[in-house]
Amino acid sequence: MKKKILLGISPILMMASTISFEQALKEAYENNNELKAKKLTIEMAKTNVEKAKSYDWGRLYFEEKASKSNDVSVSAFGHGKSDNKFHYDSRINYEIYGFTGFKISEAKAMANLQVKAKKYKFQRDKNKLGVEVLKAYNGVVAAKQFVEALESAKQTTSYFVHMTHDLYNQGMIVYSDVLSAEKRDRDVDAKMIEARNKYKLALAYLRFLTGDNTITDVLDFKVVVSPNSNLVKLQEMALKNRNDLKEMHINVITMKHNVKMNEHIKYPTIGLHADYGIADHNRKNDTHTYGAGLRYYFMNMEDTQVLQYSKIQAHQVALYEKYMTDGIKLDVQKKYLTLKEKTALIDAKLKNKEASRDILDKYKDMYRNGLVNIAILLMKQTESQVADAELIKAKYDQAIAAAELKLAIGSPVESHEKVYREPDLTKRDDKTLNKYIEKKRMRVTDDTVDEDEE
Repeated sequence: MKKKILLGISPILMMASTISFEQALKEAYENNNELKAKKLTIEMAKTNVEKAKSYDWGRLYFEEKASKSNDVSVSAFGHGKSDNKFHYDSRINYEIYGFTGFKISEAKAMANLQVKAKKYKFQRDKNKLGVEVLKAYNGVVAAKQFVEALESAKQTTSYFVHMTHDLYNQGMIVYSDVLSAEKRDRDVDAKMIEARNKYKLALAYLRFLTGDNTITDVLDFKVVVSPNSNLVKLQEMALKNRNDLKEMHINVITMKHNVKMNEHIKYPTIGLHADYGIADHNRKNDTHTYGAGLRYYFMNMEDTQVLQYSKIQAHQVALYEKYMTDGIKLDVQKKYLTLKEKTALIDAKLKNKEASRDILDKYKDMYRNGLVNIAILLMKQTESQVADAELIKAKYDQAIAAAELKLAIGSPVESHEKVYREPDLTKRDDKTLNKYIEKKRMRVTDDTVDEDEE
């Protein structure tokens, strides 16, 4: 019977997996179809480069014309004669631009620049996905820890139920105390249902981003930027790394080339043409033509307005680049201060959690000795449960703030920089520490980055 049970659950065990953030990120980059679709924009931009280059080769094409005529000839006797004749004209043509006022060369330069711009945009989109995976991963960690906290709360409320039953049987309390304890126990059951559902939803989103439906568990919170980092250095890093700023700079250069391209109206346009043709499929009637054409506009108001528009557009993009530079500095500062704030809250929430547990233990004894009523004991249990939840939320908020700052400074999420990992605060609690050891969920933490290193 045991063998049958093991055989039945083995496929489930084989499909289940606990994933680290690094593994989740790798799978997302490999499997995410939206990212794959965005990468194709680079290939689309490359086709514009080839299109611009094609003008250097000109156009070679074949023409075939057929016509029918009704010629009337007069004989020596003065009689008219009508002949229906088909005429054929086969011709090979070759056309090429000799000089376009630098229009083609500028178009090629713009096309190449836009390939670079699309690459920068793709890297930005890739990093956004990485940060989204980071948020989703930390969301699963938080949801899992909420479930674990409620499991701990369930042990406490179940203990209250047994304790009140024992005390009631001994005649030491009234039955309403038992009912109050049972009600609180059911409240925890209800919250447990909600917490487990949120964990499933968080896990489903992580699976969606990674394309991995076998994920069943995660490790600990991932904090990717040290709250002890130097703000000025982070701002400098952002101006160096932000791919959207690089893309904007490419657009500024592109607009300058666009102005030069539209200045072609200052120069003449020269075109070359050659063709070879055979009439009525008779080599005796073959023709060939070589020619050159020149066009110069003394007045072209439409193209003059296009040139003026491109100059205004180039100036506008340059202003946006300066605005973006200032905005990035502000964005980094805001995200940095948020991370500092969220980090500072963790120690306070940890102390509240420890204090609320100690208070709850003391009130258990006081209740057993008849010094407090059941309402006060349950209130202290609620306070302890809330303190647990607030600590988890504080740790989650810190991880999310670090993720936002990571995106603001523009460095890749998967880079091999030293990252900050929050010290394992559960080590201050022996019960929790033993629980983590038993479940083999302890992680080796990286060294934190101090201000000098960052």
